[in-house]
Formats: sequence, structure tokens, C-alpha cells
Amino acid sequence: MPQSVRRHIGIVACSAEGAALCYRTICLEGTQLLGPHDHPQVSMHTHPLADYMHHIERGDWTAVAQLMLSSARKLAAAGAEFLICPDNTIHQAFASVRAESPLPWLHIAEVVADEAVRRGFRSVGVTGTRSLVESRVYSEAFAPRAIDCLAPEQDERIEIDRIIFQQLVNAIFTAESRTHLQRVIAHLQQRGASAVVLGCTELPLLIDDSSSPLPTLDSTRLLARAALHRSLASDSVQVSTAATGKP
Repeated sequence: MPQSVRRHIGIVACSAEGAALCYRTICLEGTQLLGPHDHPQVSMHTHPLADYMHHIERGDWTAVAQLMLSSARKLAAAGAEFLICPDNTIHQAFASVRAESPLPWLHIAEVVADEAVRRGFRSVGVTGTRSLVESRVYSEAFAPRAIDCLAPEQDERIEIDRIIFQQLVNAIFTAESRTHLQRVIAHLQQRGASAVVLGCTELPLLIDDSSSPLPTLDSTRLLARAALHRSLASDSVQVSTAATGKP
């Protein structure tokens, strides 16, 4: 497929490891659909994570939205035709972002929710930063699809939050942290979850289906695949993220 008929993907990045995994997934899985070394155009912009953290820690989602919109405008100027953000937590600002954005977006939680429906999951645990799991990002995406949303217990949320911000965003992945996450997921399973969202974009680098007590919904790669297929789809055709043949 010529580059001229592929939509240019813009990535509004936040943390480096999750954004890098999203970018790599688009490029590497693009070759499976398009041939060796081929993939759609991709542009990425990110403000320093410290800028985001300053506002997140204060709960200032208006300021978070302005950072996202700043990236969106830069990507639009670079030629991007639609946008994704491989960071679940800052989707708490998404309503404001979508209203003012110069370009359309794919919403990470909506992409994950659609995959949960496709795979028949009706009760799903959500892991991620404490801010995310205490927000309505996933419950609002799940509710219209009749999916129950389960969050870890408070002490579990605190420890996962520590692991994310002290380790994962800094590319530190330990066996002890993996074991803790496995215990949290097992507890979600005991409470009735049939799958778990890896709702921090770095979590798939720590745990996956081979090590999780429950089937995982890898938000990073699912978003990347949705962007890839959106890039290659005509306006009149909806291409499923299942087209890669991957769960």
C-alpha cells in the first residue's frame, strides 16, 4: 500500500518506556501486514514526564490537557492525521483534549474495552497507577459495553503505584515486582475477574499472558494495533484490531 493512502500516526507520549513499546509495536507489526521494513509514517512528541507529574500530583487535569494539546498541535503541524496517547493515567484529561484537539483520537480505554467484548470478558480487573484505578477512565469505557470493572485493594494500589513510578518508568523490572503483581491479579481473579487490564503502559514489560494468573489486556499493544489498522483502513471500512491474529 503506498504511503500516500496510509494515515500518518501521531503519538502523544508521556513516559518513555510505554511510548517506546507503542512505537515499536506499530513498526514491527506493520511489517507483518505490509512487508519487510514497511509501516505507516509515525511522529511522536512528548513533554518531560516531570511536567506531567507536577500537574498529576496536584490533580490539575486542565493543565495535563494543555500539555497533551500542545503535543497534538505539534504533531498536526508535522503531518499526523490522527492521534494516540500510550498513557492511561493522563486519559483523565481526555474529555477536554478531545473537545479542543486539532485532530481525531483513539481512546486507549475504549480500544481495550472493545477487545474485552471481542474476547467475551464481562468482569475485568484494572491495574495501573493509583490515580488511574481510582478514576473513571475504565469504568466509563466499560459501562456501555456491560463489562464490570474491578480495582485492586487500596494497599495493592499503593504498591503498584510505587513500582510504576520508582521502577517501571525508569526501565527497572524486578522479579519481586512481578511476584507482587501476580498476587494482585490472583486476588482480582478470586473476586471474579476473568481478565486483567495492564493499564500502565509499562506493565506489559513486567508481566504478560505467560506469567499472569489471568488473561491480560495489554493496553499498550492494543492501542498500537488499533492505530496501525486505523492508518491502513479506508474511510468506509472498519478494520478490527483482531486482524493481526493476536489476542
